[in-house]
Amino acid sequence: MNPKENYLHEFFRIFFANKRLVKRIFLIFAVIALLLPLVLKQSFDITAQVLVQSKKLSQGDATTSLTQGDASFIPPSLADMETESNILRSPALIRQTISDLQAKGEYTPNPGAFNKLVTVPIQRFVTNPLREYVINPVRGALGLAIDPVRDTSLDTFTQEAIDNLKIDTLPGSNVISIIYSSSDPAQGTRFVATMLQNYLASRQELQSIDLPQSFYETKKKQYQVRLDGLEGTRLALLEKIGASDPKEEITFRLNAINTEEENLNQYQDRLLQSQRWLDYLKTALAAANNTSRLNDYTFPFTFTTTVDNIAFEDREIRQIGEQLTTQVSRYMNDLAVFQPGSEPMLLAREQITRTRQQFLKIVSNRIQERTSDLAIVTSVINQKTARIAEFKNRIHQLQVAQSKLQQMDTEINALHAAFSTYAQRFAESSTARALDSDLSNARVLSPPFEPSEVAFPKPLLIIPFGMLTGLLLAIAFVYVREFFDHSFKHPAQITHELGLPVLLVINDQDVLPNNPHKNWTVPSFMYWVRH
Repeated sequence: MNPKENYLHEFFRIFFANKRLVKRIFLIFAVIALLLPLVLKQSFDITAQVLVQSKKLSQGDATTSLTQGDASFIPPSLADMETESNILRSPALIRQTISDLQAKGEYTPNPGAFNKLVTVPIQRFVTNPLREYVINPVRGALGLAIDPVRDTSLDTFTQEAIDNLKIDTLPGSNVISIIYSSSDPAQGTRFVATMLQNYLASRQELQSIDLPQSFYETKKKQYQVRLDGLEGTRLALLEKIGASDPKEEITFRLNAINTEEENLNQYQDRLLQSQRWLDYLKTALAAANNTSRLNDYTFPFTFTTTVDNIAFEDREIRQIGEQLTTQVSRYMNDLAVFQPGSEPMLLAREQITRTRQQFLKIVSNRIQERTSDLAIVTSVINQKTARIAEFKNRIHQLQVAQSKLQQMDTEINALHAAFSTYAQRFAESSTARALDSDLSNARVLSPPFEPSEVAFPKPLLIIPFGMLTGLLLAIAFVYVREFFDHSFKHPAQITHELGLPVLLVINDQDVLPNNPHKNWTVPSFMYWVRH
C-alpha cells in the first residue's frame, strides 16, 4: 500500500510535525477572539412592528361617506406593503426625524468605527476651509457667485441611520418589521419612536386630501370676517325696518288686513245702506213739511234699529207718534159733532199742529243723528282704508327685507356648510382614529422599547467561533506550507521520487523533556507554547 494514500496518517504526520506553528497560530486567533468582545463597540437592536390593515373604501356618494355602512374592505397587496416599506426607509423621513431630535437636543450620535470618527472632521476640515479660504476668494475675484459653506453633518447622520436601519416585510403577512442598531439604546428607542410618529403623520398627508393647518386657519379667519359682515348687514337691515322676524310679522299683518277688510266691507255696506235710508228720510221729511192735511199724520219710517237680528224701536218716536195718532183720531171723531170753526176744534187742530211739529222735529233730529253717524262711518271707512294701505306698505317693506334676508341667510348657510366641511376634514386629519373609514390604515403593532441585552458583539458566539476559525486556519496554513515544501519527510518518498531502494532508516532518538513547571500555571503555559 502506498503511504501517500493513507490520508489520515498523512494528516496526523503533518499536524504533529508542525504542532508548534499550529499552537502559535491558534493562540494568536484565540487572543484576538478574546479581545474582540472588548474592542468592538456594543450595539443594541431596537425593534418595532407596523401593521398595515385592510383598506375600508366607501361605496356610497359624498353624502354617505361618513356613515358606518356601505363600505368594502380591500386587503393590502404586495405593492402596498412595498410602498409602506419605502415610506419607512425614505431618507426624507429619517432626515426629518434626526432634525426633530436634534432640535430637542436628544440626538448625539456616537460613531463606532475609526473612519466614522475621522471622516466628518476631515471632511469639514478639507471641504469647508478649502471652499471658504481658497475657492470662494478666487470665485469672488473672478466675479463669480460664491458657493455657500454648508454643514453636511446632517447628511452624514442620515446616511449612518439608513445603514443601521433594517426594514423588511414579514413573509406571508401584512406586518413590517423595523430593526435599528444603535450604541445608545435610549437614543435609538427615541429615534424609532419619533420615526414612527413622523411616518404616520407623513403617510396621512400622502394618502389623504387634507390641507395644511395654515389653510384651515386662513379659512377660519375668512369665515369669521365674512360671517361678521353678513350678520352685521342682517342686523342693520332688521333695525332699519324695525322688525325681528319679518316672516311672522308678514303673517300677522296679512291676518290684520283680512280682519280690516272684512270690517271695511261691513262698514261700506252699512254706509251704503245708511246713505240710502238717509236720502229716503230727507225726502219723506220734506214731503211731510210741505203737506197741510191734518189726517196726514203718519211718517213712512219707524226708526227701528236691528242689531244681531234683534229690532230696537225708538220709544220717543213711538210715543209721540201714538200721541199724534190719538189726537188726530179724536179730532176726526169730534169733527162729526162740532163745527170746524168752533173753539174745541180750533184747539184740537192747534194741538195736532204742535204735536205734528214736535214729531217732525224729532224726525229731523233723528235724520241729523243718522247724518252724523254716516259721517262717522265714512271716517271709519277712510281710517280702515288708510290702515289697510299702511299694512300693505309695511308688508311690501317686509317682503323686500325678507328677500334680502333670504339671500343673506343662503350665503350664511353656505359659509356654515363650507366651514363645517373644512373643520370636519381638519378634525379627521388631526385625530388618529376619528372615524372607522379614515385613510390611515397603518398602525403601530409593536412600539419600540429600550433593549436590556447587547445585540453585538456576543462573546459566547465570537470566542468559540474565533477559536475554531483559528484552529482551521492554522491547519490550513500548515498544509499550504507543507504543499510548497518539497523536502523528503519519510522513506517512501525517496523510492517514489528517485526510484532507489531505502536500505536503512535511523530514527531521531532525541526525546523532548517533559514540562518542568506545575500544570495550569503561567510558566507551564509559556513552556507549552515555546515547545
